[in-house]
Amino acid sequence: MAPSCPKARRLLLSGLAACAAAAAQAAPAPAAAAPAAAAVTQPSHQLPITVDAASSEVDYRTNTVVFSQVVISQGAMRVQADHAHASGLNFANSRWTFDGHVRIDAAPSGSLRADQAVVEFRDNRILRATASGKPAQFEQQRDDSQQMAHGHADEIVYDVTEGTVRLSNDAWLSDGTNEISGPLLVYNIRAQRVQAAAQSGTDQRVHIIIQPQSSTPVAPPGKTHAEPDKTPPPNPRS
Repeated sequence: MAPSCPKARRLLLSGLAACAAAAAQAAPAPAAAAPAAAAVTQPSHQLPITVDAASSEVDYRTNTVVFSQVVISQGAMRVQADHAHASGLNFANSRWTFDGHVRIDAAPSGSLRADQAVVEFRDNRILRATASGKPAQFEQQRDDSQQMAHGHADEIVYDVTEGTVRLSNDAWLSDGTNEISGPLLVYNIRAQRVQAAAQSGTDQRVHIIIQPQSSTPVAPPGKTHAEPDKTPPPNPRS
């Protein structure tokens, strides 16, 4: 039968606590489990979004906010510009307009620079960025080499979900060696693939410049591939 008086209950609880403490000391410490839990990478859309600006103005009647010298960041994603305005600070579903020295940095090792950009936020992350300029510029570190893919156009649309960059109107793109230009270029970041199209009804065409690759190694300046042996012959024995 369970003890009914308070003193007996206190003795029973003290005994259980002592047993638990002894079991904890005897059991091996789960030291290896802590680093594994810390190594879990948090999804980017669950990371906090920070807004840093030199000044801000809030209009409660129209529910709009205006920033100057603004920087918005979330993980490796970063957007900065001279000015920005949006309908509130709701990043779950909002549309921001950035003006002046716009720069968008995205993972992995990609950036977009423009005079103006419209950035759409969905579910607390960037869904799409439409940049315009004279020209707007884009660059991305290639996965298969140390070279940078870079290009420019009057308008560049970066679709984060699809992993594509769409360059239109006087578009030009280089993989670091070869070049392609045309009215419309679509660069797939993940597949490292470029699609080009010409506008129907116009004389605009797609132009590609392929740099020839040398099959023989290039000799350093001042040397030839086969230099004569300048070592003097050994003296004959007497």
